[in-house]
Amino acid sequence: MSNEKFKGSCLCGDVTYQFTGPAKVFQYCHCNRCQKITGSAHASNIIIDPENFEWLTGEDQVARYELPDAKYLATSFCQKCGSSLPWKNQTGTAHIVPAGTLDDDPIDRPIHNIYYADKACWYEDVNALQKYDALPTKK
Repeated sequence: MSNEKFKGSCLCGDVTYQFTGPAKVFQYCHCNRCQKITGSAHASNIIIDPENFEWLTGEDQVARYELPDAKYLATSFCQKCGSSLPWKNQTGTAHIVPAGTLDDDPIDRPIHNIYYADKACWYEDVNALQKYDALPTKK
């Protein structure tokens, strides 16, 4: 990622943020904890230096949960709409930005999958699935 600014927000729009590249990494995490946090097969995380992150609006609406036995994992979310939001890891060495919260194209793309051995038992590679540009019609 370049040194451009990238903005993001929650679903209701009350919380907004921005960060400046470059990212440390953009990756998919398939660990069980990321599955629980996202309610999905994996998290799509952009990891940045904490000094490159800034809340623009609604920081007081951001709630945080730290898993007590985790060394790094935490999560943040909007208290109004429940959307995942960026969070600083427990050691304070990185900000993790859920890519789905971005309003801008981050330019870079994910480079790898981590904890793939822990992937959900029902996970199927998205390239193997049928694709629709909108909600498919009933047959």
